[in-house]
Amino acid sequence: QVRLVESGGGLVQAGDSLRLTCVASGRTFSSYAMSWFRQVPGKEREFVAATAWASETTTYADSVKGRFTISRDNTKRILYLQMNSLKPEDTAIYYCAAAVSRYSGSPYRPVEFDTWGQGTQVTVNS
Repeated sequence: QVRLVESGGGLVQAGDSLRLTCVASGRTFSSYAMSWFRQVPGKEREFVAATAWASETTTYADSVKGRFTISRDNTKRILYLQMNSLKPEDTAIYYCAAAVSRYSGSPYRPVEFDTWGQGTQVTVNS
Protein backbone atom coordinates (compact mmCIF):
# COMPACT_ATOMS: atom_id res chain seq x y z
CA GLN A 1 0.00 0.00 0.00
CA VAL A 2 1.34 3.40 -0.97
CA ARG A 3 1.26 6.18 1.59
CA LEU A 4 1.88 9.88 0.96
CA VAL A 5 2.78 12.29 3.74
CA GLU A 6 3.02 16.03 3.18
CA SER A 7 4.90 18.56 5.28
CA GLY A 8 6.28 22.08 5.04
CA GLY A 9 3.13 24.14 5.34
CA GLY A 10 2.89 27.13 7.64
CA LEU A 11 1.96 30.75 8.18
CA VAL A 12 3.86 33.29 6.07
CA GLN A 13 3.58 36.83 4.81
CA ALA A 14 2.76 37.80 1.25
CA GLY A 15 5.89 37.64 -0.87
CA ASP A 16 7.49 34.91 1.22
CA SER A 17 8.45 31.43 0.09
CA LEU A 18 7.67 27.92 1.31
CA ARG A 19 8.71 24.47 0.17
CA LEU A 20 6.26 21.63 0.56
CA THR A 21 7.48 18.05 0.73
CA CYS A 22 5.62 14.84 -0.01
CA VAL A 23 7.25 11.56 0.99
CA ALA A 24 6.01 8.36 -0.63
CA SER A 25 6.31 5.09 1.25
CA GLY A 26 5.28 1.52 0.64
CA ARG A 27 6.93 -1.73 -0.29
CA THR A 28 6.75 -0.96 -3.96
CA PHE A 29 6.13 2.51 -5.17
CA SER A 30 5.75 3.58 -8.73
CA SER A 31 3.35 5.98 -10.28
CA TYR A 32 2.43 7.38 -13.64
CA ALA A 33 2.31 10.90 -12.30
CA MET A 34 2.31 12.92 -9.11
CA SER A 35 0.70 16.22 -8.39
CA TRP A 36 -0.19 18.94 -5.96
CA PHE A 37 -3.76 20.13 -5.46
CA ARG A 38 -5.13 22.66 -3.01
CA GLN A 39 -8.47 23.24 -1.40
CA VAL A 40 -10.19 26.02 0.48
CA PRO A 41 -13.13 25.09 2.73
CA GLY A 42 -16.34 25.24 0.76
CA LYS A 43 -14.62 25.09 -2.61
CA GLU A 44 -13.59 22.30 -4.95
CA ARG A 45 -10.11 20.85 -4.90
CA GLU A 46 -7.98 22.82 -7.34
CA PHE A 47 -5.10 21.61 -9.49
CA VAL A 48 -1.77 23.29 -8.77
CA ALA A 49 1.04 21.34 -10.48
CA ALA A 50 1.92 17.87 -11.73
CA THR A 51 4.85 15.88 -13.02
CA ALA A 52 4.65 12.80 -15.24
CA TRP A 53 7.08 10.21 -14.00
CA ALA A 54 8.35 8.75 -17.27
CA SER A 55 8.52 11.86 -19.43
CA GLU A 56 9.27 14.26 -16.54
CA THR A 57 6.79 16.66 -18.12
CA THR A 58 5.58 19.31 -15.69
CA THR A 59 2.25 21.11 -15.80
CA TYR A 60 1.11 24.13 -13.82
CA ALA A 61 -2.10 25.97 -13.15
CA ASP A 62 -2.06 29.43 -14.68
CA SER A 63 -2.47 30.97 -11.22
CA VAL A 64 0.88 29.61 -10.03
CA LYS A 65 2.91 29.53 -13.24
CA GLY A 66 6.20 31.36 -12.79
CA ARG A 67 5.94 31.29 -8.99
CA PHE A 68 5.71 27.59 -8.10
CA THR A 69 8.04 24.78 -9.13
CA ILE A 70 7.31 21.07 -8.83
CA SER A 71 10.24 18.71 -8.62
CA ARG A 72 11.10 15.27 -7.34
CA ASP A 73 13.87 13.13 -5.94
CA ASN A 74 13.38 9.67 -7.40
CA THR A 75 15.90 8.00 -5.11
CA LYS A 76 14.27 9.29 -1.95
CA ARG A 77 10.76 9.08 -3.42
CA ILE A 78 10.04 12.68 -2.50
CA LEU A 79 7.94 15.22 -4.36
CA TYR A 80 8.50 18.92 -3.74
CA LEU A 81 6.58 22.11 -4.39
CA GLN A 82 8.66 25.25 -4.16
CA MET A 83 6.34 28.20 -3.71
CA ASN A 84 7.73 31.70 -4.20
CA SER A 85 6.09 35.13 -4.16
CA LEU A 86 3.19 33.76 -2.15
CA LYS A 87 -0.11 35.62 -2.23
CA PRO A 88 -3.04 35.59 0.20
CA GLU A 89 -5.08 33.76 -2.45
CA ASP A 90 -2.62 30.86 -2.20
CA THR A 91 -3.99 30.14 1.27
CA ALA A 92 -5.36 26.58 1.27
CA ILE A 93 -4.75 23.02 2.36
CA TYR A 94 -2.24 21.53 -0.07
CA TYR A 95 -2.50 17.86 -1.00
CA CYS A 96 -0.01 15.56 -2.65
CA ALA A 97 -1.47 12.92 -4.98
CA ALA A 98 -0.22 10.03 -7.08
CA ALA A 99 -1.65 8.20 -10.07
CA VAL A 100 -0.60 4.67 -9.14
CA SER A 101 -2.92 2.30 -10.97
CA ARG A 102 -3.92 4.33 -14.03
CA TYR A 103 -3.56 7.77 -15.61
CA SER A 104 -5.17 9.40 -18.61
CA GLY A 105 -2.32 11.85 -19.14
CA SER A 106 -4.34 14.88 -18.09
CA PRO A 107 -3.58 16.00 -14.54
CA TYR A 108 -6.21 18.66 -14.00
CA ARG A 109 -8.92 16.68 -12.24
CA PRO A 110 -8.62 15.06 -8.79
CA VAL A 111 -10.21 11.87 -10.15
CA GLU A 112 -7.05 11.24 -12.18
CA PHE A 113 -5.18 10.46 -8.96
CA ASP A 114 -5.98 7.46 -6.78
CA THR A 115 -3.66 8.02 -3.82
CA TRP A 116 -3.72 11.09 -1.61
CA GLY A 117 -1.91 12.49 1.38
CA GLN A 118 -3.58 14.05 4.39
CA GLY A 119 -2.75 17.65 3.40
CA THR A 120 -0.72 20.49 4.86
CA GLN A 121 -2.06 23.96 5.63
CA VAL A 122 -0.55 27.00 3.94
CA THR A 123 -1.68 30.41 5.18
CA VAL A 124 -0.47 33.61 3.55
CA ASN A 125 -1.17 36.89 5.34
CA SER A 126 -1.35 40.16 3.45
